[in-house]
Amino acid sequence: MLIMSSGKQVMIFIDTDKHASPFDILMLADLFPESQSIYYSNVEPEDVQKIVQDAIFPRGPEGCKNTKLFIGGSNVEKANKIVKIALKSMFPPFELATIIDPSGAHTTGSAAVAKTLQILLKNSLGDLKGKNVTVLAATGPVGEITSSIYQSEGANVIVTSRKQERADSLAERLNKDSSNKVTSLQAAAPEDVGKAISNADVVMAAGSAGVQLLSIDILKEHGNKCKVVADVNAVPPVGVENLKSQGDGVEVIPGVIGVGALAIGGLKNKVEGKLIAKAMDMPKGVLDYKIGYELAKEYVYKKMGKSSE
Repeated sequence: MLIMSSGKQVMIFIDTDKHASPFDILMLADLFPESQSIYYSNVEPEDVQKIVQDAIFPRGPEGCKNTKLFIGGSNVEKANKIVKIALKSMFPPFELATIIDPSGAHTTGSAAVAKTLQILLKNSLGDLKGKNVTVLAATGPVGEITSSIYQSEGANVIVTSRKQERADSLAERLNKDSSNKVTSLQAAAPEDVGKAISNADVVMAAGSAGVQLLSIDILKEHGNKCKVVADVNAVPPVGVENLKSQGDGVEVIPGVIGVGALAIGGLKNKVEGKLIAKAMDMPKGVLDYKIGYELAKEYVYKKMGKSSE
């Protein structure tokens, strides 16, 4: 008689790319060396129901408690469709704890916002509530997540894109379920960027690798109210001119403190590690940017010796 064991912890990685990213798989291996990884690449939405239901049935309800999903990949739109199908494919008592982090956007966005909060607190400038925040290149994966988090924290958010219609579309999505409305602006030319940051306390450069979004000249000319700048792009040219990737609480111009992509990345890795650990301890549930940001904020307040309550 064959006896099945449902005690071993297994994480199933579902990736939209041709090759599943080793980043998340290696992080799991280092954190939980006794666990096992199964990964699927080039996953299409129509593949997901079979993958998930083939994962939930063989180990039974108890085995489901030790089986986890990690949904990633650089195609964020496709990954979001996969998330919806995966969650619909589960039902009590066959449910899996699920991490959502396509393109690393959920963990990076969580860390990026938390690092700007840390600089504000460290310089006795208060928290994010009521702050004017401009997110440059907000329609990308990280930009959308950071914009949503700032909005949820009570900031007055301006989202920008090179095309007005893309910025408008994002604002419409963000405003659908929130009373704290964001504003959309086009920021294709330097003068557009200047207008977008003219009233900002915080500027987040959330653009693609190797694209400068904010020059020092524009920051000096239009960023008179700016206190904090952040950049998620570590590939030269970086998103904010003169802000080194490893910079963490460094002065970019007099009175403006910056945090670079590698400093944000350090916290991003901590957040992802905590999400993985949390998933491994959970019998079911969804871990997304909302949980990621709470973990990042908890880290910041702890480092500051303050309570997040």
